[in-house]
Amino acid sequence: MTGKDEYYNRSKQEGYRSRSAYKLQQLDETASLFDRNDTVVDLGAAPGGWLQVAAEHVGAGGTVVGVDLQRIRDLDPEADDWGDGDVANVETIRGDMTEAKTQDRLRETIGERGADVVVSDMAPNMTGEYSLDHARSVHLARQAFEVALDLLTPGGDLVVKVFQGRDLEALQEDIEAEFEYVRVVSPPASRDSSSEVYLVAKGRMTAPVETGDRLEVEIEDVGDEGDGIATVDGYTLFVPGAETGETVEVVVDDVKPRFGFAERVD
Repeated sequence: MTGKDEYYNRSKQEGYRSRSAYKLQQLDETASLFDRNDTVVDLGAAPGGWLQVAAEHVGAGGTVVGVDLQRIRDLDPEADDWGDGDVANVETIRGDMTEAKTQDRLRETIGERGADVVVSDMAPNMTGEYSLDHARSVHLARQAFEVALDLLTPGGDLVVKVFQGRDLEALQEDIEAEFEYVRVVSPPASRDSSSEVYLVAKGRMTAPVETGDRLEVEIEDVGDEGDGIATVDGYTLFVPGAETGETVEVVVDDVKPRFGFAERVD
């Protein structure tokens, strides 16, 4: 039995709308993308296989929003013979993510809470000219990247599909600048003949400081581990050896999505 037949048959037996549902399952197994009650954005969501997987993982307390140029039939776990009832609320938007009106509608649907995960299985219409198809896949991946920068909460994750080629490295470097780390993953459910890979970016960085920055901060409190706590534009810095009320000069030496560490230099 070929890999294609295996995943196609499984999707029919288990009620998933596409064999690609197993790609997202495998990506989650590799990178722990979803938590209960998360808000997830799925770009290029039709026919809905990835929506189903995300809805199962985040549960009834979560929200999943799918966007596609094509109409996405409403998800019904009972009618689709999928899900156990403990699945997220799923909303769909029919539109083109290159258009401002679609972007605005997505932003309004997500609201101020932002998204915890943005996933994109978008792919270009294939021309058969590899360099052109690769370039178009990179363009779509960059669109998804821009959506992620706009919507992700600190620490949020991004998954984008792209075809291998000369522009992949540059795309990966640009994404790495905004996340803790990025991995290139080829899930087993991808066809052997496919050149697709997925860039999995973990930990959206929104810190107003960078490693090596030198600044003066006021220590507002002391944490459980005894480190001084300062804030820079709402971002927390831990400073060993500092006491509440001190104003100290520090150098930032480690930056995480929600907090960082700095050493005093006085």
